[in-house]
Amino acid sequence: MATRTEAGNAGLDRFFHISERGSTVRTEVIAGLATFLTMSYIIFVNPSIIGGLADHEGTTLTFVQVATVTALVAGVMTLAMGLWANYPFALAAGLGLNAFVAFTLVKTVGLSWPEAMGVVVMEGIVITLLVVTGFREAVLNAIPMDLKRAIGIGIGLFIAFIGFVNSGVVVKGVGTPVTIAERFNTWPLLIFVIGFVVTAALVARKMRGALLVGIIFTTVLATIVNEAKHLKVFTDGSAAIPHHWPGPTFHLIGHFSFHFWSVLGTGSAIAVVLSVMLSDFFDTMGTVVGIAGEAKLLDDKGRLPGINRVLIVDSLAAVAGGAASASSNTTYIESAAGVSEGGRTGLTSVVVGVLFLACIFIAPIVGIVPAVATAPVLIIVGYFMMQLVKDINWTDASIGIPALLTIGLMPFTYSITNGVGAGFISYVVIKIIQGKARDVSWLLYIIAAIFGWYFFHGVVG
Repeated sequence: MATRTEAGNAGLDRFFHISERGSTVRTEVIAGLATFLTMSYIIFVNPSIIGGLADHEGTTLTFVQVATVTALVAGVMTLAMGLWANYPFALAAGLGLNAFVAFTLVKTVGLSWPEAMGVVVMEGIVITLLVVTGFREAVLNAIPMDLKRAIGIGIGLFIAFIGFVNSGVVVKGVGTPVTIAERFNTWPLLIFVIGFVVTAALVARKMRGALLVGIIFTTVLATIVNEAKHLKVFTDGSAAIPHHWPGPTFHLIGHFSFHFWSVLGTGSAIAVVLSVMLSDFFDTMGTVVGIAGEAKLLDDKGRLPGINRVLIVDSLAAVAGGAASASSNTTYIESAAGVSEGGRTGLTSVVVGVLFLACIFIAPIVGIVPAVATAPVLIIVGYFMMQLVKDINWTDASIGIPALLTIGLMPFTYSITNGVGAGFISYVVIKIIQGKARDVSWLLYIIAAIFGWYFFHGVVG
């Protein structure tokens, strides 16, 4: 007679088709743990990007609030991916997308936090409609692959730049836009350097969960230094032993608004929604296909069976992230960690989702993590994304120049929108001048025109 454990495993096997995909329940659970350890750093990093920044109304999203909804949305949507799409893909707040929301929409454009999150909800709705109608294929085919790569690279460089700024290494210059810190003999900078060296070494040694371990190590080091007698080096409340343990807060859920449309005007509103959508949409496509290929889940034509379910969950995750003020959630490339451990089904994602939901109750501890502890992770994530540089055809000026503008303008102007827009416009213009206007999709002409309006409106508005 079968034991309850055996019966339970058999039930999981049938539901997730585990044996059919050449895996086991034990392997799937281990794979889920691997993926979670590899990407759980986002619970600490997301609040460091969108938490603490005041909008023009003076509203600030606190670290505890952001950490709570980060874990909540990641948990719910990863569970949905596992239970409905049945693939080992995990989702969480997208790095790059959250930087866009914070530094472009809120800091540069001047939207309030609810309005900025309304942009995220809108782009998620648009992507969902594109998936449902099948129009995503047209959008996917319209943009050259090298330009898609350039967007990812530019975001990576932007994220690394934010890391340098948050650490205090890069500061506003006198006579120059930015410069390096005048002195490195301060405790915060010394802690950052030590944390960066340790985290980079762990990554180089391919240690599982290296980024999370790096954050914890640097936070502990900062707290020891900060709590030392007569040595208070962090005045923002971080790096301090908590004297009480507040519960998680869910006040940010539903705190979004579509009022951004009237604030920006039609042209600019379309442009910013399109910017988030393009980054989210193509990053997901590349991630899903790449990981599925590694897991040998693609068919003989290189397609993933049931990919629409994956894309719908990913699209709805963007909506959920904006609606909860966690920023757009997207499929994580770190899911490859679980796949490398043998994860092949949605049970891997279920394990990740459950662990994220459990983290809701440790969200209050995020407030003690100082910026110097997350800055090394941002820089290293930038390194991961910069690896795509080698795949761009730099010998072709018609794609190399737009790629350069896309990559360079994101960090230099502190705006992802500016980089994406400049890349698309320059690509279309160069092709026309080359006499190759017919090589450009009609959809790309529309996108370039929208960005042209965005830049013109920004100049004269």
